[in-house]
Amino acid sequence: MKLLENRSIIITGASTGIGRAAALLFARHGARLVLNARNGERLDAVCAEVAAMGGEAQSVMGDIADAATHKACVAAAMDAYGALDGAFNNAAMVGPMAPLAEVAPADFVEFVRTNLCSAHLAVHAQVPAMLKSGGGALVFTSSFVGNSCGLPAMGAYATSKVGLSGIVKSLAADYAHMGIRANALLPGGTNTAMAGDAVQKEWAAGLHPLRCIAQPEEIAQAALFLLSDMASFVTGSNLWADGGASVTKVQAPW
Repeated sequence: MKLLENRSIIITGASTGIGRAAALLFARHGARLVLNARNGERLDAVCAEVAAMGGEAQSVMGDIADAATHKACVAAAMDAYGALDGAFNNAAMVGPMAPLAEVAPADFVEFVRTNLCSAHLAVHAQVPAMLKSGGGALVFTSSFVGNSCGLPAMGAYATSKVGLSGIVKSLAADYAHMGIRANALLPGGTNTAMAGDAVQKEWAAGLHPLRCIAQPEEIAQAALFLLSDMASFVTGSNLWADGGASVTKVQAPW
């Protein structure tokens, strides 16, 4: 069963990691894609992978902190497919890590601008197009960091991610009756370049009762659920896909 058959879906941060995994998975489920990232070469490679599977993908280079990027993604969906049915707003930054009082004010603003303000820019561009298309689903990649625990030197990142929960709750209150669902996806540690080196990944694995970090494909599957009709009665929620990290308080002694 193809869960996104003929649905027009935007994916930001689609050139690597969770975004790339989502692009390939959604294409297998029949989605018609608009893929965004800053690295054009990697983005084109993912579009080529989708095409090789028999799927459709438009590429839009750009920074998610720029309103023009979101407008271009929506325009690409409407021009190519005539509708916008969903968006996986996945791109984010980890950036410089430091104890919160040592984070430069300009760096803190950059975290919030990239990870949180960009979500509103996405909403501003995507919701009107979805309303014209008869409704749709929005998914925002948040994090277990900040929502279930604080981690050393990640205060700015945590702050920027926690705000996404407020955005999806507000979207549910404002637009659920118009056919638009919005949810936050909260991954645990995931095997991407953002997770650091092998030592950092091993440390992160110890935070999870499953004793490992996720593969990008596992997080993409959770996003697929939220975008599909299988989640038709799910909106304004935080979906934990964190290997149980939210139910532990200290690093597991394994």
